[in-house]
Amino acid sequence: MTEPVAKLWRVPGKERLYVNFLALEEAYSQQIIGAYGVATWHGFSSGLFDVPTLVELATKAGGPNHHLWAIQLPVSLVHLAPVAQALDGHGPLADALAAGLEVFASAPLHGGEIPGMVTPELSELINPGKTPAQTALAVVASAPGVKRVLLSTGNPEHWRQAAEAVGRPPLSPDVLRRVVDVLGT
Repeated sequence: MTEPVAKLWRVPGKERLYVNFLALEEAYSQQIIGAYGVATWHGFSSGLFDVPTLVELATKAGGPNHHLWAIQLPVSLVHLAPVAQALDGHGPLADALAAGLEVFASAPLHGGEIPGMVTPELSELINPGKTPAQTALAVVASAPGVKRVLLSTGNPEHWRQAAEAVGRPPLSPDVLRRVVDVLGT
């Protein structure tokens, strides 16, 4: 590790984010990047940071027209807390929507484990007539604030089914609330 990078790791959390946002704003000004985002597995759920803090730091680094554009976090039937929070009008999904940030939902099938966890009864409750994977993806794609769902498959038929699931009209907030009530967070 180079000395400047080693020094950066000794900087406390929010200050480290600010230093990185400064570097990203500089990269934008040099036309190296068009925008930037924050991707995290536990950053929001652990309380390490929240969207208002990220926006505050981006504004401090780049002014009111900063180039923080997106956040990415896991949203799935296993990671339902962001959905539950958004239905109640708070949390990272609702905050990102209010701040005008794009939300990328990662791990929507939890590494391929979720389709095996979705019973036919649960699938019928949530999304009648669809496969377990389509049902799980419909929940993620319908979460308030989610604009993009990150998908991965090497199977063309799975890709077609996934694209169909996320391209359909969203599930209603009432259905999402039932999912949260049945599965918990």
